[in-house]
Amino acid sequence: MHTTKSFCRICQTFCAIEVDVEDGRVTAVRGDRSDPMTQGFLCIKGSQIPYQMNEGSRLQASQRRLPGGGFEPVSTARAIEEIATRLARIRTVHGPRAIATYCGTYGWFNSASVPIMRAWHDGLGSPSYYSSLTIDRPARFVAAGRMGMWGGGVHSFQSADVLIAAGINPLVSCGTASGGIPPYRAAANLAEAKRRGLKLICVDPLRTETAKRADIHLQIAPGEDATLFAGMLRLILEERLHDVAFCAEWVAGLDELHAAVSDFTPDYVARRCGVPADQVVAAARLFARGPRGCATTGVGTEMSPGARLTEFLVLALNVVCGRVNRVGERVGDPGALGPAVPRYAAGIPPEHLPPLCSFGRGAQPRVRGLSSVCGEMPAGALADEILTPGEGQVRALICVGGNPLMAFPDQLKTKRAFEQLDLLVCLDPFLSATAQLAHFSIAPKLPLEREDMTALNDYAYERPYAHYTPAVVPTDLDVIEEWEFFLALAARMDVPMHIRGTPIDSARPPSKYELLQQLTAGSRVPLDRVRAHDGGAVFDDVDVVVKAPPPGFGTRLRVAPAEIVAMLRALRCDEFPEAGAAQEARQYSHRLICSRLREVLNSVCHDFPRSRARRPTNPAFMSPGDMVALGVRAGDRIVLSSDHGAIHAIAEEEEGLRAGVIAMAHSWGATEPGADVRQVGASVNRLVADDRHYDPVTGMPRQSSIPVNIRKA
Repeated sequence: MHTTKSFCRICQTFCAIEVDVEDGRVTAVRGDRSDPMTQGFLCIKGSQIPYQMNEGSRLQASQRRLPGGGFEPVSTARAIEEIATRLARIRTVHGPRAIATYCGTYGWFNSASVPIMRAWHDGLGSPSYYSSLTIDRPARFVAAGRMGMWGGGVHSFQSADVLIAAGINPLVSCGTASGGIPPYRAAANLAEAKRRGLKLICVDPLRTETAKRADIHLQIAPGEDATLFAGMLRLILEERLHDVAFCAEWVAGLDELHAAVSDFTPDYVARRCGVPADQVVAAARLFARGPRGCATTGVGTEMSPGARLTEFLVLALNVVCGRVNRVGERVGDPGALGPAVPRYAAGIPPEHLPPLCSFGRGAQPRVRGLSSVCGEMPAGALADEILTPGEGQVRALICVGGNPLMAFPDQLKTKRAFEQLDLLVCLDPFLSATAQLAHFSIAPKLPLEREDMTALNDYAYERPYAHYTPAVVPTDLDVIEEWEFFLALAARMDVPMHIRGTPIDSARPPSKYELLQQLTAGSRVPLDRVRAHDGGAVFDDVDVVVKAPPPGFGTRLRVAPAEIVAMLRALRCDEFPEAGAAQEARQYSHRLICSRLREVLNSVCHDFPRSRARRPTNPAFMSPGDMVALGVRAGDRIVLSSDHGAIHAIAEEEEGLRAGVIAMAHSWGATEPGADVRQVGASVNRLVADDRHYDPVTGMPRQSSIPVNIRKA
């Protein structure tokens, strides 16, 4: 037996691990206590990697769907030949736009996958690139594209005196934003910060694991986040608690913003949000006093109505309070594997931001007047792009590391769309619900069978940390990495490929390490230096200090663009943040919010034995009072109905939940009727129409704060 250091890739936290290997088989995994960043932490999901490697339901060979139904094994090389032939035919007859890809959660966890997929799209000439980014977090980036961005970044978590966490539960989800609770060792990081004096403000209808540790928990009504932040901005500006000097030099539109939020008084905010006015005032003053720390958000706010406005107001709150790094301060997220670009204490105008913060650039969606967002097509429109005839109709879809049939809103419509495709290809370690509809399922390598680096998480480390891992175990299965699949397609379809302007010979592809080197060229820490370490390492000689901007560089951050002012006016005029919601309030008794479960990540880990033993279903969490009022007991089967559909779920009591609110996790359930909800869970997405309640720019459907009625089944 021997032990190899690596890092987990079940989720985006990339916790460092030690892996015991015997006879080429993973026998045990544990957190690496010697790692300077994760320090031995490993969650229940990562601890079950041996099951994933050895006993799980992974595909051991690629599969081809038979004409009469079912699948047969096929060699990966043969499958790629057939896929390339069919794609070439679709490109010739319908044009390159008819060929689309979707990158799901697992696709992001291979550093080479997304860059190669994007390069393949560029060479193919198809703008039809979709990813999970636009189905859960587009509003944050679009907001930055409206306001601009501060070149020096926001205050770090380690230097923070106060922090707002809205709609995010990092102690379970392991997600974060710049300046927020780091996803690695989240509970320990928060405890250490609290001991040094950090004050935490949580905004969430549910008393989450994170909210239980808050100094102020604003348990607001679902969907009212924008109302709350507008009210906090009003109080801060009214009492002149903002950073006057910073705003005078670097902020444009402060008076207009002040006027736009002037009607969001504490009493009004309290009435709409359902929290005491003195709590709103206390939270605003506590945050404004700082003097350091920032406001952060998560998918709870992003999936709710009015997400674009909410995210903009949160950015404005940080800017108005001057929660940014100044000249001479060290950057909190320096990045070891990212490009070594200078960080200036100046505003960067929207037009100079990267494609990630863009919308409306390049080719646009064909449906509903939506915009391209984050340099992609909006995933909320993919089903319509498949079902809507005409030039550019999507006829082929390659799904990488995702299970959109379980993750997308409007599940039945999504299924109908996928069944209409001329070609559906899935690259997924498992025969997922989406893969069961595919014409081809390509078997990829599992994470411990491939080398990789922590570049995806570079922004989340508050020290210049990086980790390179070799492949821990070999495999003799006929499996392939996702990037290799696209290079093989490029060679067979004569698609030119470039990475950062350098051509790639798809007929003689580079090694994985050569590709990783190319992707990190010009990084603050060369990849060779990272690889020289046995495990993860902190490179403290990398010292990123904010510099004064050169002459003519920089612009003021725009906190009151006309669109935002109009959205605030519309919000103040309506009792709810979307059209028709007042009528919904009379028709529906509860609001269903999205929540996270510790045992799973989206649609992954459901079959892991320890996860399944603890969470065989995604319960409908309800407050004790609501259960009594409805005559429901824990374990009862209930029916939740929205304006779009109905689902069965299993009730479970949650004392920390606001009355009138139901909390459920997404990405569960079955696609066929008759499945036992106690064993497979319920598909919340069946309650959501992707074309009824959605953001008119990003196409992001309402996937939280869903009006529902409840009855006992």
